[in-house]
Amino acid sequence: MIKSMPGVKQPIVYILDDDPAVRDSLSSLLRSVGLQASVFASVTEFQQTSLAAVPSCLILDVRLQFANGLDFHRQLVAEGIDLPVIFITGHGDIPMTVKAMKSGAVDFLAKPFREQDLLDAIALALQKAEQRLAASSVSDALRNCFASLTNREQQVMRMAVSGLLNKQIADQLNLSLITVKIHRGNMMKKMQARNFAELVRMAEQLSLNKA
Repeated sequence: MIKSMPGVKQPIVYILDDDPAVRDSLSSLLRSVGLQASVFASVTEFQQTSLAAVPSCLILDVRLQFANGLDFHRQLVAEGIDLPVIFITGHGDIPMTVKAMKSGAVDFLAKPFREQDLLDAIALALQKAEQRLAASSVSDALRNCFASLTNREQQVMRMAVSGLLNKQIADQLNLSLITVKIHRGNMMKKMQARNFAELVRMAEQLSLNKA
């Protein structure tokens, strides 16, 4: 199982291709523009590594020895590994390209491709990866804030964002109105919500309305 490796800051471009000449060529190109490259000869080798918690992407050959790149990409998606993929192939066709793009690939490049086309695709992939990491960081912060609430404060938040007034919350929880207001005030501070509208947006991100 691929895991995240903390403590690495520089973006990484992973290269998965069973042709050593291609791996060497691509890694040299990336180093020439200041990018860090990590190369793999097989799916098994890639699966045994630890993915760094930094913006990263995967250059993936469609036809690998003992593996199919398209199938492996679908496996990554199914496992929840959110890694932007750029497919490369010497045997591309239109149906294969459509299939790859529908599966969420950033680009599909047929060999031989222009170096600049690959670098442009990598730039786009790393930008997507950075945006996903930022969104994930915000979500983690929200979950931490929600986890800091007491059980009662969580109840009050769920009921408030569902549209119940303080008096209705007090009646349902068998609390005084003052107590509900205190819980609500503490909850707003811990969630770092500037107003009720922002609290509702937070609840949507946390999927509290579906819980």
